[in-house]
Amino acid sequence: MFVIGNLVEAIAKILDVVLQLLMIVVLINALLSWVRPDPNNPIVMFLERVSDIVCAPIRRLFPTVFSGIDFAPFIAMLLIWFVQSWLVASLHGLALRIG
Repeated sequence: MFVIGNLVEAIAKILDVVLQLLMIVVLINALLSWVRPDPNNPIVMFLERVSDIVCAPIRRLFPTVFSGIDFAPFIAMLLIWFVQSWLVASLHGLALRIG
């Protein structure tokens, strides 16, 4: 059973890293929105695309712009943090119980 426990632990670690990187991308994109860099820059285009994957559904569900400030990245970061705190921690706990 330790093999399955190790597999679950590896999945938890990979998911944690991916979610952390996603949170960093959303944060950088939110900070860049204050400066408005060149939209044709490939790095800016990548950050926009990745951030929109997370923020677009939030914008469709809720009105997120108040006083000219878009709160969708903040809500997205809270949701990512929740998934990290709940799902990744649960997977770590499951891996410990299995293996």
